[in-house]
Amino acid sequence: MSAISTPTTRREGHGIRLSFYDFGATPYFASQMDQRCSYCLYVPQDYDEAASDEYDLAVIVHGTGRTATQYRDRFAAFAEAHRCIILAPLFPVGLVVPGDLTNYKRIEFHGMRFDLILLSMVEEVRAKYRVRPGGFLMYGYSGGGQFAQRFFMLHPQHLRAVSIGAPGIVTLLNPDYDWWVGVRDLEARFGIRPDIAAMRAVDVQTVIGSEDNATWEITIPRESPLWMDGADLQGVNRLDRIEALAKSFEAYGIRVRRDVVPGVAHSPFEMVGPAEQFFTEMASKAL
Repeated sequence: MSAISTPTTRREGHGIRLSFYDFGATPYFASQMDQRCSYCLYVPQDYDEAASDEYDLAVIVHGTGRTATQYRDRFAAFAEAHRCIILAPLFPVGLVVPGDLTNYKRIEFHGMRFDLILLSMVEEVRAKYRVRPGGFLMYGYSGGGQFAQRFFMLHPQHLRAVSIGAPGIVTLLNPDYDWWVGVRDLEARFGIRPDIAAMRAVDVQTVIGSEDNATWEITIPRESPLWMDGADLQGVNRLDRIEALAKSFEAYGIRVRRDVVPGVAHSPFEMVGPAEQFFTEMASKAL
């Protein structure tokens, strides 16, 4: 068992000596690729570093409010029930540009590649713990949903399942428009071509509340620096946009499970349950 009598006790881990603070709800660890970013974990209490069994990994991406710790804690019971390590990254407000809220959502920001920073965090966790080989699970809501859908387009080979919750702005698999509206310049921008075959192998969920129809935060006027040609293709509100995203995937043979939670507006933590149910069904299917 992982219970440890004192904070100074250390035991051998997966090639790394583990401490009291490497179990349960952990503190934040600085990313060794870019120490402006960090992550915290939840490691199930039954994790025994002397054993050989492997654990799933789920990456939970915060929204604009940067509530990474709260998401980590809300997925703790799921982690215990399903022998899954939770990784919750923190991408702070104001990276490079003071006060900027969006940085990580578009994947690249002033030379920072948030997809690669996240992958380096995953590798740090794999080096420390026995993580099941192959793809990991990913959930993101609102701003985290923006990141999750774009990470899926760039790195489907790293995912087993992705749950995309209520993104305010979506990128469509549309070859007629540049990023972030479409994917025409994906290779020039990121050095990556869309891998549709790999995307088809990932289980995909879209999840949103039935009353998530406010537009105050997500409208992009033509005079905005975020405006691009084609920005008006996604629809007016989050309900329109998540449906446009699902249809964009389906046009390329990527299956999408749509979950709409009745009577709920834009409420991040009320979407955790449907995401957990989706991940549970994916785990059962894999057995």
